Amino acid sequence: MKSGAVSLRRTLGQIKRNRGLYLLLLPAVVLTLLFAYKPMYGVVIAFKDYSPALGIGGSPWVGFKHFEKFFHSYQFKATIRNTIIISLYSIATFPIPIVLALMVNQMRANRFRRFFQTVSYMPHFISTVVMVGLILILLSPSTGLVGNLYKLFGGEAPDIMGSAAWFSSIYVWSDVWQHVGWDSIIYIAALSTVDPSLYEAATVDGASRWHKIRYIDIPMLMPTAITLLILRVGGLLGVGFEKVYLMQNDLNITASEILSTYIYKIGLLSSQYSFSSAVNLFNTLINFLLLILVNQISKKYSENSLW
Repeated sequence: MKSGAVSLRRTLGQIKRNRGLYLLLLPAVVLTLLFAYKPMYGVVIAFKDYSPALGIGGSPWVGFKHFEKFFHSYQFKATIRNTIIISLYSIATFPIPIVLALMVNQMRANRFRRFFQTVSYMPHFISTVVMVGLILILLSPSTGLVGNLYKLFGGEAPDIMGSAAWFSSIYVWSDVWQHVGWDSIIYIAALSTVDPSLYEAATVDGASRWHKIRYIDIPMLMPTAITLLILRVGGLLGVGFEKVYLMQNDLNITASEILSTYIYKIGLLSSQYSFSSAVNLFNTLINFLLLILVNQISKKYSENSLW
C-alpha cells in the first residue's frame, strides 16, 4: 500500500510539473472523445430496427437479423470478392514505393534528384474527382488518348471503363501513379538516417552499389516496410469509397461493387440504416481481426510489430 501511495504521489507530481503540456493536449483529447469515441454508441443500431422517429434508444432490438440478412444476400459473395481482389492487387504493388526510394537514394546529382522527387510527388495533390475525370478522358473510346491511338492505326477502341475485367487494373495502377512518389517519402526519410560510415566501410571492402542496397539500405527499410504492410493488410476490406464510386458504371458494376459503395447505397440512398450499419460493423471487425493476426505473425517471425 505504501509503495502504491508513493507511486501515485509521484505521478501526480509529474502531472503538476507538466500541467502546461497536458493543457495543450486537452483540446485534442476532447475532440477525440467527441468525434471518435462518442459516436461509437451509434453502432448499436446494427442490432436494432432503427427508426429516426423512435431514436436509437427507442428502436426495437432484433439481434443478428441484419447480419444474417447480409450473409444470405446475393451481394455478399460479390462485394466481398471484389473488395478482396482490389485490396490484394493493391497490396501486390506495395514494394513499388520502396524501389522508388532506393532509386532516389542512389541519385548523386542533387538538382536532378530534387526535380525527380517533385515530379513524382505532384500527382498526389490531384483530387480524386479530377483524377477520375482524367481517367475517363484518357480512356474514352471516342475522344480519349486510347481512342485516338486506335483510330490512328485503323482500329476500333474498346470501352475500357465499361469492362469489368479492366476495372481493378485501372483502379490500382492509377493509384500507384498518383501516390507512389508520396508513399516513398517515408522510406527516403528512413534511408537518410543511415550512417555514411557504413557506405564508406562497404566501399573499402569492395562492395558494389547493389551490395550496398542489399546489405545496408534494404535492412534499414525493413522495420518501416513491415509496419506499413501490417497496417495495409489490416485494412484489407477497407478499400476507399470515393474513387471506386466515381469510376463505377452500369457496365463494370459486377467488378466495382465493393463493401464501401454497397454500404453507401443501402444506407444513405435506400435509408436502410440498421442494415448498412451491420455490414459496416462486419467490415470493421474483419479488418480488426486481420490487423491482430498479421501483427502476431510479424511478431513471431521477425522483430517488428505494432505492439
